[in-house]
Formats: sequence, C-alpha cells, structure tokens
Amino acid sequence: MTHQRATGWGNFSSCICPTCRTTSVPSRREFLGTSAAGAIAASTAMIGTTRAQQPAPGALSGRPLLIKDGCVLTLDRVIGNFEQADVLIERGKISAVRPNIAVADAEVIDATRMIVVPGFVDTHRHMWQGILRNVLPDGSLDDYIATVQKIFGANYTPDDVYAGDYFSALGAIDSGVTCILDWSHIHNTPEHTDAAIKALMDSGARAVFAYGNAQTADGRWWEAKGSKYPDDIARLRKQYFTSEDQLVTLYMAAPSGAPEQILPTFKAARDVGARITIHVGVGERGRAALLEKLNAANALKSDTTYIHCCTLNDTEWKLIRDTGGTISIAGYVETLMGHGSPPIQKAIDMGIRPSLSVDVETSVPNDFFAQIGGWRVTRIRRNFSRSARCWNSLPSRGRGRTDSNARSGR
Repeated sequence: MTHQRATGWGNFSSCICPTCRTTSVPSRREFLGTSAAGAIAASTAMIGTTRAQQPAPGALSGRPLLIKDGCVLTLDRVIGNFEQADVLIERGKISAVRPNIAVADAEVIDATRMIVVPGFVDTHRHMWQGILRNVLPDGSLDDYIATVQKIFGANYTPDDVYAGDYFSALGAIDSGVTCILDWSHIHNTPEHTDAAIKALMDSGARAVFAYGNAQTADGRWWEAKGSKYPDDIARLRKQYFTSEDQLVTLYMAAPSGAPEQILPTFKAARDVGARITIHVGVGERGRAALLEKLNAANALKSDTTYIHCCTLNDTEWKLIRDTGGTISIAGYVETLMGHGSPPIQKAIDMGIRPSLSVDVETSVPNDFFAQIGGWRVTRIRRNFSRSARCWNSLPSRGRGRTDSNARSGR
C-alpha cells in the first residue's frame, strides 16, 4: 500500500489514506494550547494578513483559487495537517487540501513561508462601535455605559452605524476573524437597522446579525420613540434573511433587564425561528438569579448563547448545561471592566465548551490572538492562586523542605 503522509505541526504526523486516517493529529484546542505554535502563527498571520486578505482576481472572475506551498494546519482529525501543501478553492468552497495540486486555469497565491489556518469565529462583538476604536482604553463598565452607550449611541445616525459595522467587519477579516456575531444594540430607528445589515452584507464577511435594542441618553431603551424593537425582527426575516444558507444570518440580541422585558424578545425571536444571545452574570448586577427566573417561565432552551457568565450561581450554570445552551467569554473586557473573573475553567468543569469574543473595540484589541493570550493568562493565574493556597496551608517545616527542594532542583 502507498501511504499518503501528511507531516503535521511539530511532532504530529498523520497518513491520510483510508486505512490510516485514525492516526492522532492535534485538535484545535491542543494546537491553540501550545504557546510556541500560537506565537509563531501570530507572527505569521501579521506578516501575511495584508497579502492574503486582498480579494484575489480568481475569486472575482470565478476561476479556481489555489493557495500554494503553505504550512497547512487544517486542525481536522480526518484531513490532517501538512508541513507543505496546497488548498484549492472552487466556486467559493474548499474542494481539496493536499500537496502538489495542479489546476491549469487557477489563480495562484504563493503561501511559501506562511501558515494557512482556518479563520477565527468571534461569537460576540458590538460592531457599531468600530469607528470608536480605543476611545475608552481603561474605563469601567459604568464608564462604558455612560460614554459609549448614552452619549455616542444615543446620537448615532444610520450613516454612523454603517461606517462602524463596515469598519469593524473589515478589521475582523484583516485580523483573521472570518465569522463574527454582530451583537447590535443600536437600533434607534429601522433606518439604523437597515444600515447595519447593509454594512455586513457589503463587507463580504460571514456574519450573524443579532438584532438588539436602541440606545438613549437616559438608558431607557424601551422608551425610544423611533425604535421598532423587538417586533421589527419579523420584517427583517422577510426582507433580508429568508434562508439560513446565506452569508449573513439572523439572531435576536435580548436585552439586559427584568424578566418581563426579556421574555417578549425571546418570543419574538422564536416566532421567526431566530436564535438568541444575551448578556448574563455581569458584575454585581449579574447576581440576581436571572436565569432561574427565566427558567421558571420555561424560557431557557438550546437556541440561546449566554455571554460573560462571570457571576452566575451554580444553579444557573446547571440550567445552561441541562438546557443545551452555549456560552461566549470575553476575557479581556471582563477583566478590564470589572465584570468578574472570566469563567473559563468553570465552563470546562461543567462540560460546556466556551467560545471567545472581542466584545468592544472601544477598549480592547480586535486581534483574536490577544483574546487567546488573555485566556491563557487567566488559567495560569488561577493555577498559581491554587498553588499559593496549597503553599500557605503547609506547616512551616513542610514549606522549608519544599523550598529547599525547589532550590536544589530535586
């Protein structure tokens, strides 16, 4: 038998012939958990991003697109990873990944000395704030609400929304994020809504438009005179989102507040078959057992993503797990603004695989490697704190012995 060997990253190697496809290759988590690999991929992405993200003539002309001679990390256990291989894209979809692909009429991108990896998925970003990047680099959550929402947001025009979403989408693509959820709470009028959707569609990004509430100077979004939230989601479904198999799809961004404000938005979403995303467990505000109250109304289902989750109680965590919910963690923002400690390990311990998100470009980088780095620092800090507690619990004699062993390298 002739084996088709795919040499992977580092010591990983796999054969992609049918007999040997079970050979172990790294999962996405294993790869991204390797700090050296992450650092190299980060530097490679920064060097190659501008070149790789430009629309290729082949993509515009309908010709096949061939990415040639890159280090290809598919992060797929079946396909494997390749020290050097090609990626063929036909009619907008990847049709082949292997070494030495030859296509006569393909437009070729030379990926020599570059790493080819799948794009990142950002599960929560307020993209209307794309033109406000870095206006609040060290603010608390209260500062953010007072400045970004009540001042900027309350005075945004539809043109501002378009510019913010479009700028944020292009920035996401440029930094390697190819799928993004726009948590869009800037719908002061239907014109604001239409502008946000148009920006996403014009950008060419694969996006989820999560339709949210208005912004007002006093924070009372439900009294915004021009807003049609949440009922306008029915129009959006008919006008823009007739299929789930399109580049931009529809969610509902449910508001923060009391159950009587949240439940009508859940119903409006489910009436049109839209999934739901909602902020929960944010700082002291998040300790009100909101999910227990929503569960009493039979509102928790598998169609909901819960964002942050920093200060949820154990019962709420169990409700998320038992109802099949998903979670999104924005560790950089949670640490900076005082939401609470990013609950990465808690989610893993509960058997829930967390996703990552940027959240707000007003305060944190849009670079996803920064989010991954923040995740790793949080876990390291947690492990260090646990070790420190164990150290302090040792009798003084035991501590001395442990310290001397460390010094001697035994």
